[in-house]
Amino acid sequence: MAGFINQKAFIRKPIMIDSPQIEQQIQRVTNFQELVSTPFNAGINAIGLIRNLMGDFAEIVSKVELNKNITVIDEELLRELTLSEQGNLAREIILNDLQLLTAHGAAPVLNVVKSYERDEDYPFFPTDVYSFHVDRSTVPTDTILCTYYGAPTEIVPNSAVVQKILIPEIRHELKKLYGNDDEGFDDFLTENFFDLHYQTKPNALPFSLGIGHIWRLAIDYPESKILPCIHRAPKEKTKRLLLIC
Repeated sequence: MAGFINQKAFIRKPIMIDSPQIEQQIQRVTNFQELVSTPFNAGINAIGLIRNLMGDFAEIVSKVELNKNITVIDEELLRELTLSEQGNLAREIILNDLQLLTAHGAAPVLNVVKSYERDEDYPFFPTDVYSFHVDRSTVPTDTILCTYYGAPTEIVPNSAVVQKILIPEIRHELKKLYGNDDEGFDDFLTENFFDLHYQTKPNALPFSLGIGHIWRLAIDYPESKILPCIHRAPKEKTKRLLLIC
């Protein structure tokens, strides 16, 4: 296993945020233990370990054979890559992150993403990850992610969105799709994940989670007292190296 890397070596000045609204929902930390142990509270639903990483993460992407839109890089494959000194530095950072998250009890997955599958079943209401949405679980847990290369995930303040199923025009179309019968309609919305998606209000300011930072996002689960973090995948301009669990 990779040796533990001093996380303090990657601390940098706090990232700038344009929206005062998002400031009320995020918290920055300086080490991994704080990241995983700091509770969500007082409106905080996104906690970030802010780092300035060294190394060539693009080289890792370039060395992986991509046969699918999403290619999983397991630890064995990552170790087998022939890399330059800077590429090896990037690899050691990723291995260390994987080690820390696994020891914490998470199940991290490292992906190279060319693109995600688009939802073409409902053109008026796509439910793919490019839409602002929340994650849901049947048990208390969080979403943890880090973009090492490529376009980062975006989040948006909960106060700057409206649930799409509450928008009259969209709700009307969904009822037509269901059959205009109210009985079982709410179950239909949940079973097809329509209730997880949000529309931004005018002048909403999405916030990029940035490169190299590990973020922990609150999700929707039964009896949660914290609003889930609303986020979306970026439209890829290049391949993306993403750790997620």
